[in-house]
Amino acid sequence: MGACPYCRSATLPGDTICYSCGRVLPTGDRASYRLEQQFSKKKKDKDTTYRMALKPSRRGVVQTHTGRQRNIMKRQKNRFRSIAMLGLVAFVMLSPQAQEAVFGEFGGVDEFLQSQLAPYHIYPNEASFTLSKMYEHTKEIGNGDATESILIPPTITSSISGEQQFVVQDNEGAHEPVVLQQTLQITLAIDGQDINVPVDGMPHRTHANAVSTPSGYEVWWPAVGPGEDQCPVAKCVKVRTYFTDGGSISFAFNIRVQSTSYSWWDDGRVDARVAGKDIGINAENSGTFDDLTRRGNGVRAAQFGGDTWYNNNRPDYAIDGQSAIVMSTADAIATSLPEGSTNNAYAFARATFDYLHAYVTYDRQAPDPPRSGPACLEAETGDCDEQTNAYFSILRTRGVPGWYAFGVLGDPYFSNDGWEGHAWGYIQLPLKDSWCEARNIVLQTCFVEAQVDVVNNKWLLSTPTAYLDWVEEADPTGQLVFDYYHPFERTWDGGTDAPQKERSFETIDSVELSGGTYKVKKYAEVL
Repeated sequence: MGACPYCRSATLPGDTICYSCGRVLPTGDRASYRLEQQFSKKKKDKDTTYRMALKPSRRGVVQTHTGRQRNIMKRQKNRFRSIAMLGLVAFVMLSPQAQEAVFGEFGGVDEFLQSQLAPYHIYPNEASFTLSKMYEHTKEIGNGDATESILIPPTITSSISGEQQFVVQDNEGAHEPVVLQQTLQITLAIDGQDINVPVDGMPHRTHANAVSTPSGYEVWWPAVGPGEDQCPVAKCVKVRTYFTDGGSISFAFNIRVQSTSYSWWDDGRVDARVAGKDIGINAENSGTFDDLTRRGNGVRAAQFGGDTWYNNNRPDYAIDGQSAIVMSTADAIATSLPEGSTNNAYAFARATFDYLHAYVTYDRQAPDPPRSGPACLEAETGDCDEQTNAYFSILRTRGVPGWYAFGVLGDPYFSNDGWEGHAWGYIQLPLKDSWCEARNIVLQTCFVEAQVDVVNNKWLLSTPTAYLDWVEEADPTGQLVFDYYHPFERTWDGGTDAPQKERSFETIDSVELSGGTYKVKKYAEVL
């Protein structure tokens, strides 16, 4: 089984198009897939050469070698699938046993049909891999230096604190956190040397005690602090390169990682092999907006539930719950909820997630700095940063806390060209009092803090394909987020060009997958 290089949906051997996005699939390496034409032999010498369009066209419409347009989604294979689906629907409607199963797991026939036709991504349950972050510092002429701060990845567990997810009275039935991401080894390859770095950055190595390479470059891993030779955001490795009359230097930060899937969602759509769903949240066991201030002493609500957030070096707030378009969108989402669910924190958060899927497209040409949440809604398009801004902006109209997560996203096969920088987030949702009390859980601890990735359809889900660099910490100044986006510092002689950098990613060594794979389908939840 393969994956569409455009939308990452699963494909089968022999498929010439993606049945999720309708685009022609490549037959060669991914680097050249935009230039390919697809060939397949059929009887009676029918035209079967399809050219790639210069811009997206209507779903399934391609151009033959003669210039004619043709909808290749309307093929015999699809007619067979339609007939098979019609038979399945008839069986469901006529069989009481099938109806009972469908209505038990799904919200009805409509949701059942969506589940059968929905596009999906496939993820491994567990994975061990080595991600190589590759850097190149260059300077055309003159003298100068450049300093890169590379974050040492934290150990990520199912509870951010690393403590038990819930505090249970008498400690009976307590749930220990699951390790979602753990660093096994870190090596910095530079100037012909492989420098071993402690996986937790301890003990610290100061700049005065830096490792010096044969060419005079310096490597150290200091404490977190405000000094120029310290780590500005979290534990890190600092690499300083020097230039005399220009030059270039390449180095790689190689991290061996072990990662596990986890779901904070209690729903039949979650594969039974994925940990966490048995103590997850859904619309039925969710608390209300008012419960947010009664969970965790209201700390997250105070830290990440305010109306506006982050305006460093930008003309507006990245997250803005006071914007007119955000408030009107939030009100429209709230009125779409079933009767009695208007104040249900889970229902509102999930409906917002589905709303963005329906009305905001992904933008691969997003501006810098990223659009704010209101601007993303206005444009009806945005990349990962921007759709996260839009999501958090809407949530904050109801006081639901949301904060950033930053890292690198890969594909299910950990291929070299699948990696790219990524931003998503965490949200806090309260569980309702009666659910907590029935399990002897102390109410102040009865909540979930879960990952949400809007653009990749990952609802309360962590997958091994998402490498996490840093989870946002409370900081009224916004300096931590600013410093995350600006890890590169440089000095240079006046009158010459500034040092520049390039960053890329690659999978090296072996990839070990275990625990099977599972599908994550994309369709709205019936609340």
